[in-house]
Amino acid sequence: MSRRLYRSLKLLEPYEGKLSRTVLRGESGSNPADLPDKAIASPLMAGYLLYLYKTVRKFWGEAIVVTQELGDIIGNAVVKDSIINNSDTICLLDQTKFKDNYNDIAALLSINETERRKIFTINQLDNTDNRGRFKEVYIRRGAVGEVYGVEVSLHQYLTYTTEKPEKSAVESYTNRFGSYPDGLDAFIRDFKGSGKSLPAFISQVNQNQQS
Repeated sequence: MSRRLYRSLKLLEPYEGKLSRTVLRGESGSNPADLPDKAIASPLMAGYLLYLYKTVRKFWGEAIVVTQELGDIIGNAVVKDSIINNSDTICLLDQTKFKDNYNDIAALLSINETERRKIFTINQLDNTDNRGRFKEVYIRRGAVGEVYGVEVSLHQYLTYTTEKPEKSAVESYTNRFGSYPDGLDAFIRDFKGSGKSLPAFISQVNQNQQS
């Protein structure tokens, strides 16, 4: 057994325990498996995933796969069939970068032309007036899906943002006020009082921090 595959199976051990403690006893819970790219393409891992999906579905659970590389799924027939055939719900984020070559993905996920048109409206419509910060997602159960806007509060957005300038600006406030909640509250209070756009206010905070 390769070192990478052994490591991958070790990472699955907590999920095995969770599966036996929750799903197989009818309890709710989640503990997603961490699968490195190379390992998921191996025949042994493909067989394991097929067992995993069948077991979870048998006990009315639903396994969830999240990937940024559809090639991880498309490139292995056993993995592809075990995941796609047993996935009742499909969620897609912005697919614009795949628009010119979407036939393989559409065929894999059984996306017809009507659903494809919906998917390519994600984050493309002029529907942001009087709304908080949000991104859109396509969610399909069965054959028909819809595009939904996922709106969060400014507190939530700034807490989970991965943009470095935004994180740095909030961090400067948390350092000044001694805790994350107090710093975040002060940051948002100053931002609303500034009359600036969020990018402009963040730029100002970061510039003041450097001076």
